[in-house]
Amino acid sequence: MKRFSPWLIAGALALAACASASAQGVYDDWAAVKPPAPPALAKVTVDPATTALLVLDIAKQTCNAESRPRCVAMLPRVVRMLAFAREKKLTVIYTLGAASTPADIWPEAAMLGTEPLVKAGPDKFVNTDLEKTLRDKGIKTVICIGAAAHGAVLHTAASAAFRNFDVLVPVDLMASDTPYAEQYTAWHLVNAPRLGERVKLTRLDWIN
Repeated sequence: MKRFSPWLIAGALALAACASASAQGVYDDWAAVKPPAPPALAKVTVDPATTALLVLDIAKQTCNAESRPRCVAMLPRVVRMLAFAREKKLTVIYTLGAASTPADIWPEAAMLGTEPLVKAGPDKFVNTDLEKTLRDKGIKTVICIGAAAHGAVLHTAASAAFRNFDVLVPVDLMASDTPYAEQYTAWHLVNAPRLGERVKLTRLDWIN
């Protein structure tokens, strides 16, 4: 009678168990998934000379009461963030999607005439001069705020981290259609490979 190694048998059983557990993938477990604990927030101090505020897509096409009321509710905090950035002389850079113009930016978040504007899709580094602008100004840290958390904020913050910028994301200054999209964005930014090394989550009142 042919004998099999105990290690071979154990391995086969383990593989069978794994195959059974993941037969349908995450859809099979969807209702049972529980969100992890909230990621830690950090109190941060920024150097105005090397920090840029990226104001991402706060235009009426992407930030409105019909499709994204959480963004409209965020506008008073955007006002405070912009006032802080301009008072401390941080570099302020605006971004918009292709369908938006500066006239579409909410008045509360309006640009000043000297502030640069980048137009692009969710990742504002793709096919733009954003990286060159930041490098030319000696920027080492970017603060990403705006809409949508799961769009421009997630992809631009990640892209900045992959380009070796330090990234700050105030969780009360990113808005999506639903709280879940903001939740998973926050989790992803500090748990995805390589992002956690560069990204810190914070809040408006914790930026000095």
